[in-house]
Amino acid sequence: MGHFLIKLRDLILLVLLAIPGTVACQTDPALPTLPQLAPATKYVKLDQTITRLLADYHYRQAKLDDAQSTLILDAYLQALDSNRSYFLNSDIDGFNKKYRTTLDDALLAGNLQPAYDIFNAYERRLVERTNWIINQLRNGNFDFNIDETAQLERKNAPWAGSTAELDEIWRKRLKNELLTLMLAGKETPPPKEALLKRYEARLRGVAQYTSEDAFQLYMNAVSRSFDPHTAYFSPRNFENFNIQMRLSLEGIGTVLRMEDERVTVVELVPGGPADLNGQIKPGDHIIGVGQGEKGPIVDVIGWRLDDIVDLIRGPRNTVVRLQVVSAKAGPSAPPKSLRLVRNTVKLDKQAAKQEIKTFPLAGRQAKIGIISIPIFYSDFAAAQRGDRDYRSTTRDVRRLLQELKQAKVDGIVLDLRQNGGGSLQEAVELTGLFIPEGPVVQVRNSGGGVEVENDPDPSLVYDGPLAVLVDHFSASASEIFAGAIQDYGRGIVIGDPTFGKGTVQTLIDLSRFLPTIKEPVGQLKLTVAKFYRINGSSTQNRGVIPDIALPSAFDPSEVGESAQEFALPWDEIKPVPYTGSRRLAGLLPELEQRHKLRIAASPAFTVLQEEVEASKEAHDKTTVSLLKRKREAEWGQTMTKQRELENQRRAALGLPPLRTDEALPDEEQTPADNAKQPDLLLDESARILVDLIDLLDTHGGQKALVMNIGNPASASEH
Repeated sequence: MGHFLIKLRDLILLVLLAIPGTVACQTDPALPTLPQLAPATKYVKLDQTITRLLADYHYRQAKLDDAQSTLILDAYLQALDSNRSYFLNSDIDGFNKKYRTTLDDALLAGNLQPAYDIFNAYERRLVERTNWIINQLRNGNFDFNIDETAQLERKNAPWAGSTAELDEIWRKRLKNELLTLMLAGKETPPPKEALLKRYEARLRGVAQYTSEDAFQLYMNAVSRSFDPHTAYFSPRNFENFNIQMRLSLEGIGTVLRMEDERVTVVELVPGGPADLNGQIKPGDHIIGVGQGEKGPIVDVIGWRLDDIVDLIRGPRNTVVRLQVVSAKAGPSAPPKSLRLVRNTVKLDKQAAKQEIKTFPLAGRQAKIGIISIPIFYSDFAAAQRGDRDYRSTTRDVRRLLQELKQAKVDGIVLDLRQNGGGSLQEAVELTGLFIPEGPVVQVRNSGGGVEVENDPDPSLVYDGPLAVLVDHFSASASEIFAGAIQDYGRGIVIGDPTFGKGTVQTLIDLSRFLPTIKEPVGQLKLTVAKFYRINGSSTQNRGVIPDIALPSAFDPSEVGESAQEFALPWDEIKPVPYTGSRRLAGLLPELEQRHKLRIAASPAFTVLQEEVEASKEAHDKTTVSLLKRKREAEWGQTMTKQRELENQRRAALGLPPLRTDEALPDEEQTPADNAKQPDLLLDESARILVDLIDLLDTHGGQKALVMNIGNPASASEH
């Protein structure tokens, strides 16, 4: 199973071309009437091939029946109109009557007409609505002295019952968009003109929709109805996926997806420009892209994801400027401008690294080694060539452990925050550095068969006190490692509940099944297996729950596998025999108490807790005021509060306060500034480990943590 790549960046497959975008204007009389899109002949055979593969080989083993038809229709409507802003309730009623329980039969028969009928209906509604928007922007009056509110999130709202109701929804949405531009100081072009250009560009794009667009969107909905990591890639989008997996793109190193006509940052590629710069975070929305130091910012709301990615990519060492709405600041916040230099992501930037920090312990300074692992990597090509010095996570960490042991560290923290996974084999082998022997993870296939991946090396490289630091973006291979360390009682897991991606995907070249079609037909990414910890618990959906939690600005219901539609559930299978230590479990209450007392007395953590609460409050806000003076006052209060918290944090760290003319760090942060910021969560994790060392020393040493860990004789039978 080691050849599977298990990554958080697999999420990109949920969104490739998930929202149609930038395109051709019906208000221009020179433009032809939009054609009715129809499926090309090759798509009939391709549809049947994908459908058969999903039904026969997907892990769920779900029947393509009326129940699955319902899921497919829901996924398709969500992909087309996720914020319920174009279709009317009468449209949905019509789709339900005709297609709610018949899409399965159509797919099996190779009949794609229902998908194209729905797509063409969406296209008509999009043109009608955008024409209305353009007319409002050209001729309507917007009064910002009326005290009213706009609902931002409509994904769970009822569909509009009439055109008049939808008009009212869009009237308020346009007021909010104009007000946001006004508060951001948008003067060139003026807010109305900027919005007019945005919606005229969207309208011009409709004429560019092709039969392939409709087919891919529909087949992705079909695939996604099985689980969120299964997807169909058209030839063009498979190349985009390959670029992401090779990490060879010359861009900023972000994995993106489309949410409600805005591009959302899903993940930062370790070692990429965005990751190294620290100015952009997962969950942020990119709404504008500019080239070079002075190129105009192009509004990209409503664009195709592919087209936005093309704008962000570019030659190495060139500048790209982004307008970003911070997830932390909330949906009503004005955007901030960021400057990044494109570069190629290199392996050495993703490699594991170590440092040593010191903390007081019983009248001396304890030395804690920190090993940061951004991704589980392996240079497979070099290994296949027979290169004895090929790079891999396990090889690099083995070397770093030897260096830290020579430095006589008292304990080691492994930092797996934002590690989206990588090679399964590396996760297994890395676990083996910390245990004598034994099983590491179970892999269950769609037929119910279970394979156990065991530590392949009986040697034990490090037997000292250990902590593993994780967060909501630690996924897949990271969860396998953290779960195994926790199950064996080999170390303490600290941080947030992890992402919860406990599934295995494989890529299938569809041309193998369609030899009569001579042109490329794309690939199917298919979920074929599921991970289980050695205790029998799945990592899917729930992730790994830390032994000691740290403050987090992220809500598991909003970030992670459990937030994904159609995610496979958590479950359990039979555990495998293994021998673990229960000694840490008895020490956790004392560790928890010391941790809570320490952060309660820490001014820096007090500020962090307040920032977390402010971020959650902003994120949970689903409506915004459209009264200009009230909105200005709210934004002023938010900025004042942020500045106060930043100065409180600086005071707690012994740093000078911000000057009155100095921007907040999140607004104009450089890599050097980012490096200067203390990592409170990492330092607290190290202090928790110091507490553990203290308790182990008090209770007779730590060797019992590993002396009985391993694989009992009976395990060989499984």
